[in-house]
Amino acid sequence: MGALITLSRLIDRITEVIGKSVSWLILVSVLVSAANATIRKVFNTSSNAWLELQWYLFGAAFLLAAAYTLKQNEHIRIDIVYGAFSRKVQHWIDLFGHVVFLMPFVVLMLWLLGPYVTKSVISGEVSTNAGGLIIWPAKALLLAGFSLLFAQGVSEIIKKIAVMRGLIEDPHPQTGHHGHDMIAEEEAL
Repeated sequence: MGALITLSRLIDRITEVIGKSVSWLILVSVLVSAANATIRKVFNTSSNAWLELQWYLFGAAFLLAAAYTLKQNEHIRIDIVYGAFSRKVQHWIDLFGHVVFLMPFVVLMLWLLGPYVTKSVISGEVSTNAGGLIIWPAKALLLAGFSLLFAQGVSEIIKKIAVMRGLIEDPHPQTGHHGHDMIAEEEAL
């Protein structure tokens, strides 16, 4: 299990670096949007390439940060139900969700995206919009995002098992956005 925990830590480090780095793409997307709007208003001209670049940048940030969101335990769940259970039950729910729902979906997406992206790259697919960009990088981002999510899913499964066996500390002892409020209320009582 020690080698798996080491693998999990490596995946977490990679996810952390990528997740924090791609957050800057949102700023770049906003700057591109502002520049495009300014050029359109001042010079009465525009290009579909600018619009598509905005979509690519935002899509890249979203896709490449999904694994980071999972690592930070900020993914969507029904906290009102989930939070009612003990932490031990929550670990079992997370493990079940990762193994039964997350990983099969991610594997299916990787299986479907492989040929989809390959065909786009080989054909040199470009936008049908006048002045648009090449499309295959956007499709490759899908593959990259799901690949990162797969790796982080493996890391999360390893960590859940290690936490439940008592091999590592729980990286997220409190769940949900109100976890700290709940601790303060319990301490006050």
